[in-house]
Amino acid sequence: MFSTDNPAASHSGFRLLAVHAHPDDESSKGAATMAKYAAAGVDVLVATCTGGERGSILNAAMEGDPHARRDLAGLRRLEMARAAEILSVKQRWLGFADSGLPEGDPLPDLPAGCFALQPLERAAAPLVRLVREFRPHVILSYDENGGYPHPDHIMAHRVAVEAFEAAADPSRYPGTGDPWRVDKLYYDRAFNPERFRALHFALEEAGIQSPYSERIAQWLEADAEGHQPPAPTHATTTQIDAGDYFGLRDKALMSHATQVDPEGFFFAVSAEMQRRVWPWEDYSLIHSHVESTLPEDDLFAGIPEPR
Repeated sequence: MFSTDNPAASHSGFRLLAVHAHPDDESSKGAATMAKYAAAGVDVLVATCTGGERGSILNAAMEGDPHARRDLAGLRRLEMARAAEILSVKQRWLGFADSGLPEGDPLPDLPAGCFALQPLERAAAPLVRLVREFRPHVILSYDENGGYPHPDHIMAHRVAVEAFEAAADPSRYPGTGDPWRVDKLYYDRAFNPERFRALHFALEEAGIQSPYSERIAQWLEADAEGHQPPAPTHATTTQIDAGDYFGLRDKALMSHATQVDPEGFFFAVSAEMQRRVWPWEDYSLIHSHVESTLPEDDLFAGIPEPR
């Protein structure tokens, strides 16, 4: 149980590794959870698979910024460093090239040498090495659809699962350190439909235009027609009450100024309303080597305290 009275007393010594595809993903998915655990004495590390160098400038206010136009990759590294400082987490780059988000019909080929086209063992090796070095008790990653089907997100999912399974096996990935067994693997549910529905109806009740109306209508239509979701989904098993850290999450998001519009989607619902309606960040427990009683309110539930 995550003690809110003295969280550091029960969580100091634990280690949490979050695997993300690009800089800014860590701030839009699970950032409040990481900030809460970091404040509770947990050693939190973000592994960023790519540099985001093939991304676009998504904030109109930054389109004329000379640094962004000259060196987007370098600026995104600075943005990442600021976000990590705000969240009080560590961060490591895995060193792969951004694959970009292919668009068009038919979709263009992905660029040669990009992260999404790497053989799995080559893509996972740096993460296996990092797991064996950092020795996390818990790994957070994306589901099979990558949270949404960006090729780098899907590959980030694949390497996280591979590292979770392989890091404990001394016969796999020789030369990457001593084996380490991670206790738990979770998938992030940042796109949890239940959360979007709750916020949508709360906004409507308050007489505020909902940014989720089109999305909700599509889901309702799919439900009525009996359509299945386009990719595997997993039920929420674990909710972290992180509402007190939504302010830090939003500040970290805004540090990614090239990617996040402060007037955009992420800030369409006030932090105050989110704390009232849905103060949790949601996860699915996928694999556990310890006894887990579900549902949970703590990612480290069932894991013996580190000695």
